[in-house]
Amino acid sequence: MSDFMGWLSEPFRHEFMQRALFGCALIGFTNGCLSTFIVLRRLALMADALAHSLLPGLAVAILLFGLAPAGLFAGALVAALIVAGGTQLISHSSRIKEDTSLGLLFACAFSLGLVLLSLSPVHVEIQHYLFGNILGLANGDLWIIYAISLVVLPLLIALERPLFLMMFEPSIAASQGIRIGALNYLLIGALVLSMISSLQAVGVILALGMLIAPAATIYLFSDSFTTLFWGGGLLGMLSSCLGLVVSYWLNLPSGACIVLLMGAIFLAALLFSPRYGVLARFFRKRHMHDQSLARWQGDAAER
Repeated sequence: MSDFMGWLSEPFRHEFMQRALFGCALIGFTNGCLSTFIVLRRLALMADALAHSLLPGLAVAILLFGLAPAGLFAGALVAALIVAGGTQLISHSSRIKEDTSLGLLFACAFSLGLVLLSLSPVHVEIQHYLFGNILGLANGDLWIIYAISLVVLPLLIALERPLFLMMFEPSIAASQGIRIGALNYLLIGALVLSMISSLQAVGVILALGMLIAPAATIYLFSDSFTTLFWGGGLLGMLSSCLGLVVSYWLNLPSGACIVLLMGAIFLAALLFSPRYGVLARFFRKRHMHDQSLARWQGDAAER
């Protein structure tokens, strides 16, 4: 029994795991709260495109400043903002729709990032930026994650009502003087910052999972905006930390384990949710069918 308890507690004894768990908790909670707006606003394609567009910014930062965390943060931020701004510019100044311009720009940006990384004089493990390497978090990375969480979470809480009106009642929001365009850009800015904080955890390819799975899972249980917001944050934090520990126990890639665990929880909710689950809907339809059949048989007997 003591050996088993020692095996369970072993991950928490190492400093690198304690650092990674702290980073996972912050990233998971922030992304989980933000995922409410991503799911309800239907920004999944935008989030995916912005995640891929971070790569050329990282590559340019490595070429100019090496692997300094501050340089990587600035490069990723500028690249994502350029792609987001370019998308709006193309869609508003031509007949090309926003989703088309977004898809084209993120594909080009991602390809440019791969090319630039191959030219870097510094040895760079590309898979660390594609799939994450949260076990390698440095103090600078933790400070960036902490600062992003400290900016994004209070911002979302303070603007909860205007954001809610923008998503569900834009005409009412506009009549109350809420600037819909500015608020939308602010939400995209928060999305970019959260993407950057997720780089070390799951990389640019898997970051979308952390931004969609928490709220999508809670959405199968509740229609309450408050429940989606805080429940998504808690689920994102717990599943991120648990996925990291499982990856340590099984000696598997941490980013992939985190996203796979979130996907497994979502699948379980999809099947077994008592409100919107597949099985619940099946049994409700079957019950309604049985009731209709019973009524039909009763009417036939009366006739």
